[in-house]
This record gives sequence, structure tokens and C-alpha cells, in this order.
Amino acid sequence: MSLQLFIGNKNYSSWSMRPWVLMTQAGIPFDEVRVRFDSFDAGSDFKQAVGAVSPVGKVPVLVDDGLAVWDTLAIAEYLAERFPDRHLWPADLAARARARSVCAEMHSGFTALRSHCGMNIEAALPEVGRIIWRDQAGVRADVARLETMWAELLAAHGGPMLFGAFGIADAFFAPVCSRLRTYALPVSATTAAYVDRVLALPGVDAWVQQAKAEHDFIAMDEPYRAGP
Repeated sequence: MSLQLFIGNKNYSSWSMRPWVLMTQAGIPFDEVRVRFDSFDAGSDFKQAVGAVSPVGKVPVLVDDGLAVWDTLAIAEYLAERFPDRHLWPADLAARARARSVCAEMHSGFTALRSHCGMNIEAALPEVGRIIWRDQAGVRADVARLETMWAELLAAHGGPMLFGAFGIADAFFAPVCSRLRTYALPVSATTAAYVDRVLALPGVDAWVQQAKAEHDFIAMDEPYRAGP
């Protein structure tokens, strides 16, 4: 039985993007099960569909021969163990520990950036980004932390990705790269170049192109725009 990955709308679901990009870029075959974001209420179609495979009722969920794995970090760790030949974590012990640390930091932190700059691949919101940058000190702090982190890792490992070759850390930060592009937040040349490289990865570009093709306006995910 093949792997199944349950995801939400590609345009909006940053959490779904991480394992989808990881598996696609690493050449791990899977069947995609897309569940539209209609509502997160208990009786919604979304909750009913995802709740049938995961007790938490959230995406993403990876299903492997009846075994459900949820939460992006758990999915990443499972895939690293299931497919050791893909080298999803760095081989070096210290680098592997650092990669896990920055993924966990992304997983639990950067709340201002995530809150004020919602994932929206299809949109271009530079005017909104300028207001957010002016008014939200937390967003500026989050971006400063990203810039420092990425510059240090790229310098330490020689690029082009954070730990040299593509891995879990790059998949975890791919949605951030999209946010920086959507809101045109001001970043250094080093950061901008890394964003460009991540967005040019075949696995990331495939997600982006499919997100743009959805044409599915969901009002609860669009705080800055009116519906069609």
C-alpha cells in the first residue's frame, strides 16, 4: 500500500506544504488526499474527513499501511527513518542536532510572522506587508531572527541549502520563503537569494504552481482581501 498524505488547500496550508515538499523533492512516492478548508467546526466536511484518519482532526496526516502519523515534525522524523537512503537529516551528528533545533524553533516559534502574514501563495500583498512591517515589531523581530539563522547556517555549510543539500530544514522554511515573497518584506541579499533558491526547487515550484491553479477563495484565510 502506498503512502497517503492528507493535506489542506495548497494556497493556504503552510503545515501541509512542509511534508508534501519534503516528499516530492526527495523523490518519495505518495498519494495526495486534498481536503478542502470549508470550516474547522466539529461538524464540518473538513473535520469529518480528516478526523476519520487522525484523532486531532488537523492536516497534514501521513498514512502508511494503516498507520497514521500527524504533526509535521513527527511526519518528518518518520520519513527520515522510513527512507534513510534519502538523507533527509544531515549525516553529521552536530549538524543533525542543529537541523532538528531550527525545525523545532520554526514549529513552535515565529508566531508574529505567522499570525500577521498568513500563507497566501496566490496573492501579492506588498502594500499590506509595508503596513505590517511598520506596525508589528514582532514581525520585524521574527524576520531578523530568520536572517541571522539562515546566514549562519549557509555560511557554516556552504549552501545552497541550509545544511548543504536539501533536507527537512529547507522544507520546514519553504512556507516562510513564500510569506516573505507574498508580503515583500525587506530582507538582505543573502536571505533573498536563499528564498529564490528554495522557491526554484522543483518540489516547491510544483506546490506553488498547483496552489495558484486552485482558484479557491476561502474567506477565513483572507483577512486582507475581499472575495471575488
